[in-house]
Amino acid sequence: MLATGLLLYSRSIVSMLFLGRLGPLALAGGSLAIGFANITGYSVLSGLAIGMEPICGQAAGAGKPALLFLTLRRTVILLLAASLPIAVTWSSIRPLLLFLGQSEDITRAAESYLLCSLPDLLLHSLLHPLRVFLRTQSQTLPLASSAAVALFLHLPANYLLVTFLGLGIRGVAFAAVLTNLSLTLLLSAYVHLSGLCDRHGDHEDNEAELTHACSRSTLISLALQSCVSVCLEWWWYEIMVLLCGLLVDPKSTVAAMGILIQTTSFIYIFPSSLGFGISTEVSYQLGAGRPDRARRASVVGIWCGALLGATALCFAVAVRGKWALMFTADADIAGLAAAE
Repeated sequence: MLATGLLLYSRSIVSMLFLGRLGPLALAGGSLAIGFANITGYSVLSGLAIGMEPICGQAAGAGKPALLFLTLRRTVILLLAASLPIAVTWSSIRPLLLFLGQSEDITRAAESYLLCSLPDLLLHSLLHPLRVFLRTQSQTLPLASSAAVALFLHLPANYLLVTFLGLGIRGVAFAAVLTNLSLTLLLSAYVHLSGLCDRHGDHEDNEAELTHACSRSTLISLALQSCVSVCLEWWWYEIMVLLCGLLVDPKSTVAAMGILIQTTSFIYIFPSSLGFGISTEVSYQLGAGRPDRARRASVVGIWCGALLGATALCFAVAVRGKWALMFTADADIAGLAAAE
């Protein structure tokens, strides 16, 4: 899971690098668009998908494969339904950002990026459930391998669309969509070719028992609670991007905040991967009827999380003066990022 997280993070690094090479306006507009997309879209879809994790993890531990496939199918439908109002919100990004006091030029760049990212909503509605479906069964190698292939395609896609075809900020958005498309196709192909679909579909479980274990109300309740938790975790940081747009030099401040978010996203990968692993283990042991082992895994996770937090603090202090220079040559932006 750590390898998968680092590979997925590397894709966003490549996107930010290309935005930075396009200039301060593109970097600020892309950062604002990504922040808006995280607040209104990606955080919601990710949170809703995590709601299937307790059901799938316990189903894997209890040896009920049909329940996993039923949960996957219903979660995809839930996310597709949630994507419709999100798409409407993204289509109205310009008046919304202007209403929030953002500058006209940065808003125009953000709108261009976000409108090109609309197909990502469909892909994330499939991608998030597939990742949870595989992760809760400890099928982590296909996740890492698919992420590696997607990263391998991401760099030439950016070069082709941004540099060769000259699409600018729209090319960065299109490249991200194409990369997510390749990742979704790879994971879907693995689920199909590995026989997971057949194994889950042919398993003879009592239909009434399955419906009770994964009722629509239960899944929606878990999804909404997980969604609130994830959104609160994401939003407080992303809202700062919007607030930076109200300052004296919005191009520099928004761009610097975008770099800072990339830094914290990198640090977040380590405790996040640990959390995914602990969550999978706890759910599996509960499903297998071994609560003592689940409790032990939770305690180990808490202590490891504290150690990772201390390490992250030391890393952030050590690289604060040079990290931003990877993304931009603008001294003002780099200085603001280091100060943050």
